[in-house]
Amino acid sequence: METAGPGTDDLRPMRVGVVGAGFGSRVVAPIFRQIGCDVVDVVSARDSSAVRALCGSKLDLIAVHSPPFLHADHVRLAIAGGHAVLCDKPFGRSLDEAVALAADAKAAGVINLINFEFRHQPARQKMRELITSGEVGHPEHLHHSAFTSGSRIPLRPYGWLFDRSLGGGWIGAFGSHAIDTMRWLMGEVTSAGARRWVTIPTRPDAEGHPRSCDAEDAFNAWVEFESGATASIDTSFTATVSLPPRITVTGSEGVIENTADVRVVLQRVDGSREQFDFDPPPGDPHATAMTSWAREVWRSVVDARQVTPSFDDGVACARVMDMFRSGEPPTVVGAHGTP
Repeated sequence: METAGPGTDDLRPMRVGVVGAGFGSRVVAPIFRQIGCDVVDVVSARDSSAVRALCGSKLDLIAVHSPPFLHADHVRLAIAGGHAVLCDKPFGRSLDEAVALAADAKAAGVINLINFEFRHQPARQKMRELITSGEVGHPEHLHHSAFTSGSRIPLRPYGWLFDRSLGGGWIGAFGSHAIDTMRWLMGEVTSAGARRWVTIPTRPDAEGHPRSCDAEDAFNAWVEFESGATASIDTSFTATVSLPPRITVTGSEGVIENTADVRVVLQRVDGSREQFDFDPPPGDPHATAMTSWAREVWRSVVDARQVTPSFDDGVACARVMDMFRSGEPPTVVGAHGTP
């Protein structure tokens, strides 16, 4: 079991309450414990009485890892309790909801953080280092591709993820992370759009009854930045085979390619090449980044020092997601359903 690492062993203890029996229980709570925090309790996001009791407890931080349609209620309960808040992405169901939550946190003066933990993935930090040091010259374009069979093989049952009204859809589940990575590497977004589709329009619910899906399970998108650079995202949660994700940045003096967050290759116009290899995360793919981010969260809370990514970053991401979702509803392109 890992103990508190550099940068946290000099901190006072932090009492954490976690909302969410999925990612919160499986990944977040164990990591906070692992680095030396006191995780007081983990409660189900669907148990409103338990969430209210937790937010009324004497804690330093409430980590909200509930589904998007519960983010607003749970964040506001945490704020009302005077706690620092870490909220999972995609930070609510819409830009309006994200703006309102950010305003509430600022009015209360509480530390507010968003779980864009992949900013702490070592391979992505190397990309940022190479870009900011000018290794590729002026960044011109970023491309992010990610194809996974995660909701198709085996077929994932119907749930909130496939319901637009509940904040479902691959834009929120994956696109929010991709958008934050792009903003962090390339700067602020000025315009964006997307084509969305539903590959599997019918899924069985927990009782085996077929349910219609109206939230996208795949999309491709375009983005323009203040700098004049551009970006594209091509992704699916319903591929028949999972492929290594790639993030590529092309610039006036070279190209950086990140493959699956385990290999970063820099190629310059003069023909030179550098390769940087990273260990794959142990167990859950979020583990390495989440461990580093949890330490930063700990220091932010006990030092009462606001850091990023904050609710403002959640708002910026929500603005781009609303651009992606604008226009016509997702197109149903697949004839696939329950086997």
